[in-house]
Amino acid sequence: MNILQICNKVPFPPADGGCIAMNNLTQGLIAEGNKVKVIAINTKKHFVDIEKLPSSYRSDTAIEAVFIDTEIKITKAFLNLFSSKSYHIERFYSKQFEKKLIDVLKNETFDIVQLESLYVSMYVPVIRNFSNAKIILRAHNIEYKLWERTTQLTKNPIKKAYLGLLTDRLKKYELNSLKTIDAIAAISKEDELFFKNCGFQKAIETFPFGFDLKHFNENTSIQEEFPSVFHIGAMDWQPNIEGINWFLNEVWPIVQLKNSNLKLYLAGRNMNDELKHTKKTNVIIVGNVADAHEFIQSKGIMIVPLLSGGGMRVKIIEGMALGKTIVSTSIGAEGIDYTPKKNCIIADDAESFAVAINKCITNKTFYNEIGENAKSLVVQNYNNTDICKRLAQFYKLL
Repeated sequence: MNILQICNKVPFPPADGGCIAMNNLTQGLIAEGNKVKVIAINTKKHFVDIEKLPSSYRSDTAIEAVFIDTEIKITKAFLNLFSSKSYHIERFYSKQFEKKLIDVLKNETFDIVQLESLYVSMYVPVIRNFSNAKIILRAHNIEYKLWERTTQLTKNPIKKAYLGLLTDRLKKYELNSLKTIDAIAAISKEDELFFKNCGFQKAIETFPFGFDLKHFNENTSIQEEFPSVFHIGAMDWQPNIEGINWFLNEVWPIVQLKNSNLKLYLAGRNMNDELKHTKKTNVIIVGNVADAHEFIQSKGIMIVPLLSGGGMRVKIIEGMALGKTIVSTSIGAEGIDYTPKKNCIIADDAESFAVAINKCITNKTFYNEIGENAKSLVVQNYNNTDICKRLAQFYKLL
């Protein structure tokens, strides 16, 4: 099959969860004998110089990218109030990208057009006009639900009202967009059920994030610092900021009462100034790391204290693959086929979160068992090769 993958950001290098998820599908589909061309929006936030990418990747994907300034503009945001359009979606549209897409569709025939996220779905009419390909939405999240949770956590009444308006428009757009596509490749069973309950009656199946086990080798020379606690994730993503602030203010003080020497390591790109200069006891700001896998292996208990957000946390699957014991909120572990207290620990309030961390520290056998079970879960359910084989078959039957 010839597949066009349209991405809302350049998926290589795979430096964050979204990029990893997109790139793993690219590589997996190519490995299955398909031809995949990538066309991506290049944003200021995730800008990548395409010419500096490895020649092998550029050759394999024939990647092209068009810059779009997707950052929030006060004037445009204000003017949007007087329209009925979703400002979330409007930010990802440009005439230049549309022209590039038309050129690509005119010059090559595709069997499948894979839309990576809702944010590139406004280009569906263009695809219909210039291609007979089946259009599939790779739904990374149910986007409006992510913003609903963020709105609920917002305390400022004016900001809350504004976010509520934007969320309502996004919801309307998201549900209407289901009428324009041919199939959905959902990332979780929960999302698949949601789309079905919304009346989507076309082809839909769940294809979770996959981990490339063939090219994955643990570095046995790395010694784990136990006990220790760590978080790794992009710190320019609002749900991560909210979750870490909650953990630092509500959970960490409780943990410290029984573990005064315990260290918490915070890693990830774009740490804000407040976190960089935190004076919380035994909190070490690592920031961006050169090798995420080596960092994960070098630390103990992995925390995912998300209070909002949606979809599936790629970092949890990575942590599980590395045998990490993970303490997460229910929201953080959404979309993952875990069994509580077997391969993941779930805690939804500050006290429970602190108790879970303390149990891991005081019961090393329990800690080791959770980690080993987590690794087994990834091998059984999240092998990228198996997932991409199923996805390719799904596409052939459309």
